[in-house]
Amino acid sequence: MLDWLEKTSADFICLQETRASDDQLRETLEPALGNGWFLVSAEPSAKGRNGVAVLSRTEPDAVRIGHGDDEFLDAGRYIEADFADLTVASLYLPSGEALTPKQEEKERFMASFAVHLATTAAAAEAADRHVVVSGDWNIAHTELDLKNWKTNKKSSGFLPEERAWMDLLFAEDSAWVDVFRTLHPGVDGPYSWWSYRGKAFDNDSGWRIDYQVATRGYAERAKVALVERAESYDLRWSDHAPVTVSYR
Repeated sequence: MLDWLEKTSADFICLQETRASDDQLRETLEPALGNGWFLVSAEPSAKGRNGVAVLSRTEPDAVRIGHGDDEFLDAGRYIEADFADLTVASLYLPSGEALTPKQEEKERFMASFAVHLATTAAAAEAADRHVVVSGDWNIAHTELDLKNWKTNKKSSGFLPEERAWMDLLFAEDSAWVDVFRTLHPGVDGPYSWWSYRGKAFDNDSGWRIDYQVATRGYAERAKVALVERAESYDLRWSDHAPVTVSYR
């Protein structure tokens, strides 16, 4: 990842599932932090789980951890950082598991996060600000976003109720936009996550679960979006690939 950081021209990078304390992240990313990057993070209370962070070329004006739900305040799943008229947020939505308490936890997170998104969008509009929520949403919205969708209809991440939640989020009258899909309508994928099992990566049997979701005015500035898929399995540094969007 450090090699990628050295080469990227990104102004902001949102990290998920860091599984590290802030001190551990700073130690690992020391070469980048010594080369002009700033880091803010929400470390998980449970060691070795979750964790989100934002890397930026400039120091943020303000930072907020959590989305207003006390159940998830220390879970290391959400962080916001303000820069001038833009808020950049990193999200790691729970993965869930159908018909288990893990799925119930995911649904509780989704319910409170939907409220947060609504209030955030309204506040941003009132203040003439923009917001981008980037990260692992752990939901493939449509059949275009999952290679093997027929066999995953009862799997967490592609359940009807999860997809319906996304339908509402990206409705025509919604304040929020799936930036990548707007720039690449009607195409399969491109996928951003592949299971380590079998030959999923080699066969491109993946899921598009990593999104940049922006308030509508900022989404209209997007000009290029791509998934930086590794050229081969052995060159991967994660089971996810970076999703990069350039804005005007």
